[in-house]
Amino acid sequence: MRYEGAVYRPPSEAKSLIIQVAIGCSHNKCTFCSMYKEKKFRIKDINTIKKELREARNIYSSVRRIFLADGDALILKTSDLKEILLEIRELFPECERVSSYATPRDIINKSYEDLMILKEYGLEMLYMGIESGSNEILKTINKGVTAEEIINAGRKATESGMKLSVTLISGIGGVDRWKEHALESAKIISAINPDYVGLLTLMVEEGTELQKKISRGEMRLLNPQEVMAETYEFLKHLEVSECIFRSNHASNYVPLGGTLNKDKEKILQVLELYLNGEGYFKDERFRSL
Repeated sequence: MRYEGAVYRPPSEAKSLIIQVAIGCSHNKCTFCSMYKEKKFRIKDINTIKKELREARNIYSSVRRIFLADGDALILKTSDLKEILLEIRELFPECERVSSYATPRDIINKSYEDLMILKEYGLEMLYMGIESGSNEILKTINKGVTAEEIINAGRKATESGMKLSVTLISGIGGVDRWKEHALESAKIISAINPDYVGLLTLMVEEGTELQKKISRGEMRLLNPQEVMAETYEFLKHLEVSECIFRSNHASNYVPLGGTLNKDKEKILQVLELYLNGEGYFKDERFRSL
């Protein structure tokens, strides 16, 4: 297997076979993100991808999951993705799930028929970064889509039969927009009702536009107590069903998790302890991506 540059995958894909079908991210303009900056985006040759799948088959005796990288594999033509999925089905009959990152724009650009075809041939799950439900924050971080477009993309994915996992970033709006971020993010997640929602906490990466903005004094970061208040406000206004919630990433100050809305009150009670000063936050030294 030959990987080009740093390879990123969701935490839940830690044991998956990673196959790069594209290099980098087609958007790659988000102000908070330092990923893929050393790469020039391109789609890999289909024959090269098939060759690497055959090589992987010779290396691994059993593969339960496969993750298609890099940042937005769904940008490939549906016909090419179908061909890759057919190759996976033939080479790895034991594989239980194929998944990939997908930007909201990637999903919007696929028809329902496209998505249902990909689901039929084995693409079971998509990971979509939302970051925030606030249009102002989305514009500020240069996400490239609006909240309405994200909702449309999310619904399109779930209605096609695919599992959808989405992520938000606590603190991405800074002190000035923390409540707006919480309330608008609750609205967008409630409208989509994804299968999974992950809540990360902002990590400021050196050299990013966001880091430069903070160094100029144009944005003040939330402290751990303020992050808890933002998370509390978000969850309090969230209305979903059978949605698995996780906020236990390395970046998070406090590990949280449950199934929403079923476990919402329990999680809010935990947050209340921290808001009342009865808990301990993870030391900054141990927060890392």
